[in-house]
Amino acid sequence: MLHAVQSVFFPHTCAACGTNKLPDNAGICSACLYTLPETGFTRMQANEVEKIFYGRLTLEHAAASTYFTQKSIVQEILHQLKYSYRKELGLQLGEWMGFQLRTANWMSKIDCLLPMPLHPKRKAVRGYNQAELLAKGIEVQTGLPAYSDCLERITPTRSQTTQHRSERWQNMREVFKISKPSYIEHKHVLLIDDVITTGATLEAMGEKILQVPGTKLSLFCFAYTLPH
Repeated sequence: MLHAVQSVFFPHTCAACGTNKLPDNAGICSACLYTLPETGFTRMQANEVEKIFYGRLTLEHAAASTYFTQKSIVQEILHQLKYSYRKELGLQLGEWMGFQLRTANWMSKIDCLLPMPLHPKRKAVRGYNQAELLAKGIEVQTGLPAYSDCLERITPTRSQTTQHRSERWQNMREVFKISKPSYIEHKHVLLIDDVITTGATLEAMGEKILQVPGTKLSLFCFAYTLPH
């Protein structure tokens, strides 16, 4: 009876199509998961995500799972993930990303996962860090440890949606701090985030990571924003 009452006031539905025919631990139904626009970048060298960082950041590999376009299924599920308290969606998408990562020929070189951090104030408002949920899902599929308290965001930043790359870079300078460098010394780190547009935020984090002795860096995001 309690479950029936909860389903009326707090319906558990697919974040993409709205159906209620999905398991309690899922945020997106299998039909919608199957239709996500996969990039195939985990199996592709010199892909579009890697090209973003040419001349900007020393990377071993970079990839994203899906293409992001306006008014798309990817935009809708990311909106649900970030603003509708859909923790189960983040974990499910992370496991799906981890499954993709298992087919990458470079996965065996990765030592650990680092999710993009949120400032504590924003995390408190949202209730969780979506990149941390993605990393936990990837951890389930790959067995790679996810270090959620190694990289910190020490300065809150304003929204960057309407900013150009140079403005975003100025906005992100000195925002991040490696609080536990011993976790990643002499390790190949895979930096996890939900979506990549200009790469300014990931570049700022990546520079901090590569200052730790012996580190190597790769990137993996859920979505890549196609250029207009």
